[in-house]
Amino acid sequence: MQLGRWRVAWEKLLAVLLVPLLVGCSDQRMSFDIASSKHSLTLIRVQNFFWERTANYSVVATRMPDCMRRHEMGPGGADSKVEVYAPGNEAWILKQGKRMFVVETRTCEGFAKLDGEPEGGLGPLQGTFQMRSGTLTFVVAPKREAADRAPASE
Repeated sequence: MQLGRWRVAWEKLLAVLLVPLLVGCSDQRMSFDIASSKHSLTLIRVQNFFWERTANYSVVATRMPDCMRRHEMGPGGADSKVEVYAPGNEAWILKQGKRMFVVETRTCEGFAKLDGEPEGGLGPLQGTFQMRSGTLTFVVAPKREAADRAPASE
């Protein structure tokens, strides 16, 4: 009879110790508002267990009320940054390490993995999705200095 009580107690203790391993999933989302919250790109980062070195990424292109669509980027480094560039025409280039994707917000349907940098370049950097203190954030790119934009004096 005593053995049965110890077994039940041991099973309860084991269950309590295993709970942290089961709640290790991290599903984080952060938006880059293009013109407003109705026109945005939202990065979704899902990491199944805290000890994994990879996470699954996807992006949601939104231009409400006309369109909204989620596109899978696939697995990437758990702490990798995703840079957002604006080449124009409501197209956006997402660069994650060596991987690059193009997504558009005109119809929200266009999405493709790029094999290399486009001929016209990436466009200006808008900002970077990155992990900070365990939280997915979007860091806006610094604005160019006024001197860089001013015409050269003759």
